[in-house]
Amino acid sequence: QVQLVESGGGLVQPGGSLRLSCAASGFTFSSTFMNWYRQAPGKERELVAVLSPVGGNGSSTVYADSVKGRFTLSRDNAKNTVYLQMNKLKPDDTAKYYCGARGSVGQGTQVTVSS
Repeated sequence: QVQLVESGGGLVQPGGSLRLSCAASGFTFSSTFMNWYRQAPGKERELVAVLSPVGGNGSSTVYADSVKGRFTLSRDNAKNTVYLQMNKLKPDDTAKYYCGARGSVGQGTQVTVSS
């Protein structure tokens, strides 16, 4: 059974940083694409970033244009955990952030960017 548990959200001022974590279990983490989504009130869920499994050339990542250059996705296969480092946060980044894999998503963690 796929389980994804997000943590690390909170309230941060514009320009600040947060690191989200997603602890995964129930599947072969090292060979699975890991995704982060977000959903703001009244808006559709948005795919923020995708991290591939580690291959011969390491992992590859894809980011939404809205976060490119500010967010960084990484994985620790020894801990079955994926991290989303978010820098230079903006009020528009306010949303609930979800980790996704194998067709499942976690319960999410709230990120609020406000002064």
